[in-house]
Amino acid sequence: MSTTKVLHVIARMNVGGTARYVSELVEAIPNSKLATGFVQGSEVEDPSVSQLPVVRIKHLGRKISLVNDYKAWRELGKVIRECKPEIIHTHTFKAGLIGRLIRGEHKHIHTFHGHLFEDNSFSGLEKKIITLVEKWLAPRANVLVSVGLNVGKELREAGIGVGQKWVSIAPGVEALTLLEKSEARKSIGVNESQMLIGWMARMTSVKNPNLLLQVASRLPDVQFVMAGGGDLLETIKSNAPENVKVIGWADAATFWSAVDIAISTSDNEGMPLALIEAQLAGLPVIATNVGSNSEVIQDEVTGLIASRSVDALVGAVNRFTSLPSLIRTQGDKGRERASKEFSLEKMIRSHADLYREVSI
Repeated sequence: MSTTKVLHVIARMNVGGTARYVSELVEAIPNSKLATGFVQGSEVEDPSVSQLPVVRIKHLGRKISLVNDYKAWRELGKVIRECKPEIIHTHTFKAGLIGRLIRGEHKHIHTFHGHLFEDNSFSGLEKKIITLVEKWLAPRANVLVSVGLNVGKELREAGIGVGQKWVSIAPGVEALTLLEKSEARKSIGVNESQMLIGWMARMTSVKNPNLLLQVASRLPDVQFVMAGGGDLLETIKSNAPENVKVIGWADAATFWSAVDIAISTSDNEGMPLALIEAQLAGLPVIATNVGSNSEVIQDEVTGLIASRSVDALVGAVNRFTSLPSLIRTQGDKGRERASKEFSLEKMIRSHADLYREVSI
């Protein structure tokens, strides 16, 4: 295990796959510390933060603010001078921007947990600016990490980090302790005994929960349940058709125990932990063909990869409803593959090896 002193920097640790990815690294690898700001608006901070060695950067957050970002740069610089890390490991755009502007004797690693090219919460101009900034920042890192091979490929195709050292490290996920299906359904308030399709993510524009509602409207005889919080939660609740139950945040083990199939309608993804957990629970997954989803789900083997269209997703659902045996077959293969490819030990070992290599 690496003994290199590493400071992880991320703008905020809101509940989700990125926060869990970072928290696992900080907790498992010795001499690691986390520098982070605070969640904003309707976001909820990941519970793991309370158990980690954390330094708070008061003015660090997701929103762009020249004044607050300058203050955060000064605050983070002070922390770095006091902690004297050998490596600064930044995660996502804002932390990567501020962290890579701080010079020192430390080495630098930056991780892309996805990208913003398909994120409609950013305007076209904002995306162009962010891409230009990422191109400029890329040479300031000793190594660039992508969570998924496709994510790294798409970033390089956009001109980011071309010719630099890249590493792809998949997330590691521990298998969930599953419940008996009827008990799980009762716990989340779903009593249907028929097939149930589950959607779990932050209810924000990039996850495109409205696309799920459109799919459900075309399939009135199929039951869906949606879990997650976010700025679109109340809108989704109001617009959901009768065959969709929206429950807000839910325990992952309980949720995946309750459903028969997992579905994702995202416009952009890295390698979503929720879909890995679903496979570890023995569920086949239907997912849009974005980011590294096709690395998480093997099309026609552990689930179905579909284009971001209502017709394609409806077709994928109909495949399973018309051939129920496919659910068990692909679910079993998904559990076997996810256990091998997305182990927590593999993720931790890959990072420890990288830290040793960079610190030499």
